[in-house]
Amino acid sequence: MKKIFLLLVTNLLLISCGNDSKSVESVIESNNLQKIREKRIEIVTKQLEISKNLKLIDEAISKLDTVKKLPLVTAFQVKHSDFTHFLELQGNVSTKKNIILYPEFSGLLTSIKVKEGQRVSKGQLLATIDDGGMSQQLAQMEVQLSLAKTTFERQQRLWNQKIGSEIEYLQAKATYEGQENAVKQMRSQLAKTSVKAPFSGIIDDIITEQGTVVGAGQSPIIRIVNLDKMFIEAEVPESYLNNITVGKTVEVFFPVLGKTFNTKVSQVSNYINPSNRTFKITINIPNKEKEIKPNLTAKIKINDYSSSDAVLIPQSIISENALGEQYIFVATKTGNKDEAIAKKTFIKTGKTQGDFVEITEGVSNDDIIVKEGARNVKDGQHISILNLESNE
Repeated sequence: MKKIFLLLVTNLLLISCGNDSKSVESVIESNNLQKIREKRIEIVTKQLEISKNLKLIDEAISKLDTVKKLPLVTAFQVKHSDFTHFLELQGNVSTKKNIILYPEFSGLLTSIKVKEGQRVSKGQLLATIDDGGMSQQLAQMEVQLSLAKTTFERQQRLWNQKIGSEIEYLQAKATYEGQENAVKQMRSQLAKTSVKAPFSGIIDDIITEQGTVVGAGQSPIIRIVNLDKMFIEAEVPESYLNNITVGKTVEVFFPVLGKTFNTKVSQVSNYINPSNRTFKITINIPNKEKEIKPNLTAKIKINDYSSSDAVLIPQSIISENALGEQYIFVATKTGNKDEAIAKKTFIKTGKTQGDFVEITEGVSNDDIIVKEGARNVKDGQHISILNLESNE
């Protein structure tokens, strides 16, 4: 039936075009403007009539043709699902117990009491510096202190018995207290010639060798490290200030070690860096096996958003128009087997995770969304769904 209609239309067009061609040529050769204009109106009228007839023929063919050539697509039915989004960052491992010890006293480094890799305790003597004779001075001052103490105690007993003058008692007391303060000061100075461990840890590096002259606060002597309490510092964009809080779940991956740890955000900075608009977070890391070292690079994933009723679709099926509006095609079944009508639907998207994006507006639960073949579909077009999946 379809072929018969097409043959009739084709023959009519050929006959009409053949006659019109001769007629048009004769009218043009007449050089009569009025006749040429009338011929043009006649041709336009015939063209409109042919277009109208073609439309009627197409509608008849559509009704009579039982085998329709519809675009083939696949689709999936939307189902609400759990969605957990992670912010991915990079950070460096640090420890507050990783310091270089400097001397508080200038002089010759007379001895190093420890070796590299040795475990030491808090307060343990690590190195000594020549005191320049202060220890002998302290010994003499302690003798003088002992004498001053004896004199003061004797004067005090006499004064309590109302024997002697008050001025003698006060002079003995002042001499004793002055000598006591002098001894304390000398002991404090002498203590600076000993370099001691400020905390328990491991001697990581002996920087200055024995026999070297060192300057107070200038010459590094020993590096001591404690790997028990490690933490990661990372910079987070200020746009996540409300989402990244203390206690948020964190997944930490060390590429070099090939290990992953699950922990939580332990501290959030209250200061935003004006140069890059970020704030710092601190994440404590367990280090029982002492594998994690300072300055080790870590990849961090922080759970900044979760939803138990999210709509997720593949990013690849989303199109965008010239105005930057995003849209997809939602299929509505016609009741004729796998046939459906595609409708362009504008959407708003939320966060992405991998190949999927959350739809915040435009799609409802149980909607059928065109997947494969979506790029070739037009709004209002009839389509044939080959395969209907679920996005659960």
